[in-house]
Amino acid sequence: MAVEIRFGTSGWRAVVADGFTLGNIRRAVTGIARYVAKQPSPQSGTHRILVGRDPRFLGEMFVAEAAAILAAHGITPEVISDPAPTPAIAYAVRQKKLSGAINFTASHNPPEYNGIKFSTPDGAPALPEVTHQIEAEIAALSEDVAYRKPSAGNVSTTSFPTTDVRPEYLQRLSEVVDLKAIAKADLRIVVDPFWGAGRGYAQALLEQHGVRAVSVHDTRDVLFGGHAPEPDDPLLGDCRAKMRETDAHLGIATDGDADRFGIVDRDGTFIQPNYILALLFDYLVETRGWTNGVAKSVATTNLVNALAEKRKIPLYETPVGFKYIGELILQDKIAIGGEESAGLTIRGHVPEKDGVLAGLLVAEMVATRGKSVGEQLRALFAQVGSFYPRRENFRLTPAAKAAFTEKLKADPTELGGRKVTQIVRTDGLKLVLADGSWVCYRLSGTEPVVRAYTEARSLEESAALTEAAKLWVFA
Repeated sequence: MAVEIRFGTSGWRAVVADGFTLGNIRRAVTGIARYVAKQPSPQSGTHRILVGRDPRFLGEMFVAEAAAILAAHGITPEVISDPAPTPAIAYAVRQKKLSGAINFTASHNPPEYNGIKFSTPDGAPALPEVTHQIEAEIAALSEDVAYRKPSAGNVSTTSFPTTDVRPEYLQRLSEVVDLKAIAKADLRIVVDPFWGAGRGYAQALLEQHGVRAVSVHDTRDVLFGGHAPEPDDPLLGDCRAKMRETDAHLGIATDGDADRFGIVDRDGTFIQPNYILALLFDYLVETRGWTNGVAKSVATTNLVNALAEKRKIPLYETPVGFKYIGELILQDKIAIGGEESAGLTIRGHVPEKDGVLAGLLVAEMVATRGKSVGEQLRALFAQVGSFYPRRENFRLTPAAKAAFTEKLKADPTELGGRKVTQIVRTDGLKLVLADGSWVCYRLSGTEPVVRAYTEARSLEESAALTEAAKLWVFA
């Protein structure tokens, strides 16, 4: 079935055997190949593209198909034999000076999905100006070209150059994380890769440096236990159980392609990514002395704003989509950048989300400060005040979505009886209220859902604000 292929904030995704078919994969990869062939090569001579995957069903077949299509267009594919984290692929693109990477992954989406992420030569997610060109190449394909099996399509991936991105990436992590401090503090850590591409990464590195680490979900399961490989609070029960069993200080988890993270504190409390970004920002300024800047998406906690103001550090607020934060990393404008959806990276590292790095940095922070994550968060609140961010998804009928789309074009003067003092349209519609609390609405580009992000200064106010945000949607 032909579908319109659109690259969103993290590439193109669809359900396998529905939209994500061999025919549509061929169209997407052919569009990428045609785009790349028109660009100058980072090295003299032939373009080289890294082709990788997460552990999802049929990933090996998709990689082989993509490699054959690239070869048919005069581009040399370098195939990653085993599932690999998105940040490891990004690092390899930069180190090898390649023309980019095609990564078959649906990240944290349910097992029936797969997708394609395309990275440019800088290792960053492709920006809209690039993906629009790729989409135009796809749209211009004639049907016979779009669905034609490439002449090399029946060749296995062993016919193409292969590479292992793991050793150099782990070496890089050992350079940016103080693993000796973690070992010295004698931390016990549970690693949960969620059956994903992060298997064999964080735990191996910790063990190599003498840290006591054990894992759960460390086998391949293309169904990810029957649910989405998302390291979120409701799905971390097995991690908590292993922490209790081993009396662990910390649980660190990653999603299907290991670009997102989840953190469980010593008492079993899930620490939401908003808070981890703020804590690590504070910690990196304190320990690395980095004061060049901090970046966050428009839907991410203002706790970061408060810390930036306190420390007199430049703040960058971006649209949702890590590609925008990656640009600031490449320009060395920020010490750390992240999103409420559990993506972050740091200065001098890849311009891509890195869930493995995030978990290791939290372990270093706990080890160095000698306090649990929760204790550190309470200390931060004592300095700059409390912040309580939430996110709710509201499903709309097609008619309700059309009506709400029009509603978003207006500039409300009040919400739930409270005055709106500022309207921000960096991405979606953000309403800032007189007391500093805020609501941000973003429509999903793939389903009839509106995401409502809220933040208040107390739990009671948070509940009331979320209810007001919901009422405004359906009013």
